Amino acid sequence: MEAGKPKNGESSTPLMAQNDGLSSDGLIPQLLTNVPALNEAASYFAQTTSYITSCFSDYSVEPDSRESRDYIMNGQELVTFSTVRTGGSEASDHPSSSECCSTFSEQSSTATVSPSIDDGISRNVSENSSQNASAREASNATNQNGISIFQGLIDRAKRTVRGSADDIGWLQRASGMPPVEDGTERFIEILDDIRHGLHKLPNSMVYLLVPGLFSNHGPLYFVNTKMSFSKMGLACHIAKIHSEASVEKNSREIKEYIEEIYWGSKKRVLLLGHSKGGVDAAAALSMYWPDLKDKVAGLVLAQSPYGGSSIASDILREGQLGDYVYVRKLMEILICKVIKGDMQALEDLTYEKRKEFLKKHHLPRELPVVSFHTEAGITPAVLATLSHVAHAELPLVPPLSAGEPTKLAVVMPLGAAMAACAQLLQIRYGEKSDGLVTCRDAVVPGSIVVQPKRKLDHAWMVYSSLNDDPSEADASQVCEALLTLLVEAGQRKRHELANKDE
Repeated sequence: MEAGKPKNGESSTPLMAQNDGLSSDGLIPQLLTNVPALNEAASYFAQTTSYITSCFSDYSVEPDSRESRDYIMNGQELVTFSTVRTGGSEASDHPSSSECCSTFSEQSSTATVSPSIDDGISRNVSENSSQNASAREASNATNQNGISIFQGLIDRAKRTVRGSADDIGWLQRASGMPPVEDGTERFIEILDDIRHGLHKLPNSMVYLLVPGLFSNHGPLYFVNTKMSFSKMGLACHIAKIHSEASVEKNSREIKEYIEEIYWGSKKRVLLLGHSKGGVDAAAALSMYWPDLKDKVAGLVLAQSPYGGSSIASDILREGQLGDYVYVRKLMEILICKVIKGDMQALEDLTYEKRKEFLKKHHLPRELPVVSFHTEAGITPAVLATLSHVAHAELPLVPPLSAGEPTKLAVVMPLGAAMAACAQLLQIRYGEKSDGLVTCRDAVVPGSIVVQPKRKLDHAWMVYSSLNDDPSEADASQVCEALLTLLVEAGQRKRHELANKDE
């Protein structure tokens, strides 16, 4: 810490003495002069830990053998000196020559006997030295335990501060991943054609919409999209899966949906999964591709945490947000007790679980894939608005429902909540997001990536029909444009494979 110039009434004595090798930009950071970005604070913790640990270690150094020998010799010299002083005190102030001789002989005899005394003193000093060494070892062990505890606290603080900073976008940094293609411009062209009444989705396929987490409690989830597709004469279904179940369980149910649709219609299936629904659909195609490769034409992942979710990781990971404000416990009560779901549904979206899953299961290279991710607005007007309101239905607990399967209608300002979460991710990690999923984690390697310029939060895909701008495209039109882009990508990929075979 650099001592500044003293102000009026202040002492000019610095709080800490300055060392030659320790400057203001050295080991001790100026933690209190400003507030650095949270993703840089871990380096400050590391520097401070290194300095404080070095201070502790100075007191745990064992004395060398030379110092021990000097200590013993000083003890022996002190005993010899005291012995000589004792013999001399018995003589008179004016001794005679005989007395001097006798005194000299007594001193000589004393010197002759002194080795035995020195041996005793040496043993005592050795015993004291061994006791001191044992005490120093115990002190060192105590210091080491203190340093270990302090280091553990610092490591925990660093994990808390760093959070998911090292995990966001990990899939893009992984080696061997296929490159992505930017399809935003083509998507905008298709969307403009749709808004002018030009529709290109073929009737030769069946469209399966896979909702995300808590979809069973959102009565408007994908309803308008299905109605819009039905008006165009397209076969469209909404997968009725248990949204709060694990990825593995939902992937099996989606596989059964695809097989049932194909056996009944003899048409291939195009899937569009939103949020966790995209992760579930991708898992089904990754795990059961040999059984589904002739039945599936492509996959769209809309705002899906394919690489993982920083929100889920920060809630569930040890030493993170969930440990300090009981968010994890609240989520367990909400998912497991209130809506009778499985906590594994949220755990499967953490970076740890996604890394573990993607190491075992990859999407097939021949499958056409479109990734759609958006950025939520975080302006004060968006944070204060109540226009985007979510309607959910939660089951009542038996004491309130009196044993009847009634539901409680819940209204929440979801748009403002998504804006607040997006602002939090922007401040903490410097990452753009839709409020729940960062843009980088929503990109699937080898896919066609679509990122519109319009500010859309994570819940817009579900509740866009409520109080939305009529001059902008709604969710059903966006889904139609994404699936149309997927059909074009599939046709182009089949053409490329045919030319390669020739």
